[in-house]
Amino acid sequence: MTHMDRYIISAGRPEAAPGVERHDVKAVNRQDDRPLYAGRQKVYPKLAHGRYRAVKWLVMAATLGIYYALPWLRWHRGPDLPGQAVLLDVAHNRFFFFFLEIWPQEFYFVTGLLVLAALVLFLVTSAAGRVWCGYTCPQTVWTDLMITVERFWQGDRNARIRLDKASWGPVKLLKKGMTHLSWLAIGLATGGALVFYFRDAPTLAGELLAGSAPAIAYLFLGIFTLTTYLLGGIAREQVCIYMCPWPRIQGAMIDHETLLVSYRTHRGEPRGPHKKGQPWEGRGDCIDCTACVAVCPTGIDIRDGSQLECIQCALCIDACNDIMGKIGRPRGLIAYDTIAGQEAAAKGSAAPLQLVRARTLLYAGLIGLVGAIMLVALINRTTLEINVLRDRNPPYVLLSDGGVRNGYTVKILNKLHEPREFSLDVRGLAQARLAIVGMDAGAAIRVTTDDLRELRVLVTVPAAELAKLESAGTSFALVVRDLASGQATTRTTQFQKPASVNGRSP
Repeated sequence: MTHMDRYIISAGRPEAAPGVERHDVKAVNRQDDRPLYAGRQKVYPKLAHGRYRAVKWLVMAATLGIYYALPWLRWHRGPDLPGQAVLLDVAHNRFFFFFLEIWPQEFYFVTGLLVLAALVLFLVTSAAGRVWCGYTCPQTVWTDLMITVERFWQGDRNARIRLDKASWGPVKLLKKGMTHLSWLAIGLATGGALVFYFRDAPTLAGELLAGSAPAIAYLFLGIFTLTTYLLGGIAREQVCIYMCPWPRIQGAMIDHETLLVSYRTHRGEPRGPHKKGQPWEGRGDCIDCTACVAVCPTGIDIRDGSQLECIQCALCIDACNDIMGKIGRPRGLIAYDTIAGQEAAAKGSAAPLQLVRARTLLYAGLIGLVGAIMLVALINRTTLEINVLRDRNPPYVLLSDGGVRNGYTVKILNKLHEPREFSLDVRGLAQARLAIVGMDAGAAIRVTTDDLRELRVLVTVPAAELAKLESAGTSFALVVRDLASGQATTRTTQFQKPASVNGRSP
């Protein structure tokens, strides 16, 4: 069976590998007297010890620490702005991320960040496989945390297996009950932290405890709690195998030069038990102890080759290295290796690691391009946004003195973290008069800190000037000027008049 055959059949689906008919796969299952579809077999991961397990502990502590602590970090932006460093302010349609503030019309920044994240994921996967899945994916981190809690209450792998087989009694009820209560507590903390990203954390925490928080906060707190409990505590590896699309996509990201957690068949086979004092000639280093299987969080056997279920967590490397040390054999029977490296080693040669190749260069180039575009957009980001909407019904009003008036809605968005005053003038319409509804002529337009002000503006052209306008629709500019800095921002719009030269309606 080829490498790809093992990958497809290991997914537990009836698809045949290339060159194998579907009925052949069914025939194999009938011959083995195994059902084509089988129920889930619970996985009992054993605690591993070693370099990669230590890295996973550090990554878990760092990622969970950031997630739970980030809503409580403060960031001073001014007296009239929220002081939370990271806040998705849905009520005011803004997203605060430390020094950066994103408005709805600037959502392209979020799009750019998502594109960058996807490209980085492609680059990492093409270089080292599913290391994201094995170390930093939220599902992996929370599942690892849930397994740690389960191990605390119920013991390691063998103890948990015995507990599940035992009859229900006070001891089993206590251990199982405390495990699930702990999972629910973790889910509650997770959901609580998530809702804090949408409103000032200290304020919302007090309201939640006092029972005065908005109903929507309790609703999402319950949803997030239940979701974390089910996905991290109950479903676990099933999310990675059946729900997540990434295992199906990763095949397009990897090649023969990608580093993958691999069992070195040329060194391990033929495998079999080994007793102390027996020679090693004529056999492989694998003693078939299944330590690699016992520590796997998805319950696979890495010796069967690359599989869809493998999340590249490398715990099997730690387990195998521990066994190799005990029996006096070289470490690295299971290790990060490339397909090209394994093929070369099987022939007695070595293949150099090639991280820089066309695929990785393409992803790196796209990352640089998208990053440069976002940097330019950020540098040229304005602190003032102007939007002008002309009245369309009616398009104009004919006054009793023969003049024509047009109405406009002008929106001024002040992105600075301080109040600003502006003036509004007309450019390109001779003798035009501008009036702002509700304001005295010449009065400064004040826009408070980080706020949007909407104005009703009327522009009137006297009868004597109408004949000088070239057409029924004449372009002109509304000029908004910052009174403090003198900076001017213009927006071009149209002035409508009756379709007659002398200004009188036909």
